[in-house]
Amino acid sequence: MRRFAAISMLFASVLAAPALRAQSIIQDYVGECVPFARAVSGIQIWGNAHSWWEQAAGKYDRGNRPRIGAVLVFASTDQLKFGHVAVVSRIIEDRTVMVTHANWSRIGGKRGRAEQDVTLFDVSSRGDWSRVKVWYRDSDGLGGSSYPVYGFIYGKGGKAPPARPAPELTSNRPDYVGSLIDAYAR
Repeated sequence: MRRFAAISMLFASVLAAPALRAQSIIQDYVGECVPFARAVSGIQIWGNAHSWWEQAAGKYDRGNRPRIGAVLVFASTDQLKFGHVAVVSRIIEDRTVMVTHANWSRIGGKRGRAEQDVTLFDVSSRGDWSRVKVWYRDSDGLGGSSYPVYGFIYGKGGKAPPARPAPELTSNRPDYVGSLIDAYAR
């Protein structure tokens, strides 16, 4: 009986390990946005962030409407030489979402940390998610810059197996009101 109990406990710990790894990647992550987005979205694309959009063609469905678990691909700019990728964690309203991403704000004076449920606001003139502003920790609100984006990679469709976003992609208590204030108060 003891042997069965020990085996059951071992089996339970093995089953729990992926969830623990996913949670710790958000809490403890230090690194670039690309491997982080791949880990929490399940979308299997490599290379610089701005190259994800073209790489996803035929492999995953793409579009210009946010969905939970979708990866938003930022274009390369003078400020973002390699682009950026962020994973949609919550949809607040038509032009406001929350994303979970890495290597954006300085946390403790350093870049590379992951941030969960960060406000992202569509500032495109047509409401088509072609230009966004992102919450920036250093200013405690939306940053002063807006960024061109290609669109969302959905993780389903195409030739690739469906992606599975990490269950810990979003927190238990995101600040919906704060997100809307960030988006519309400036």
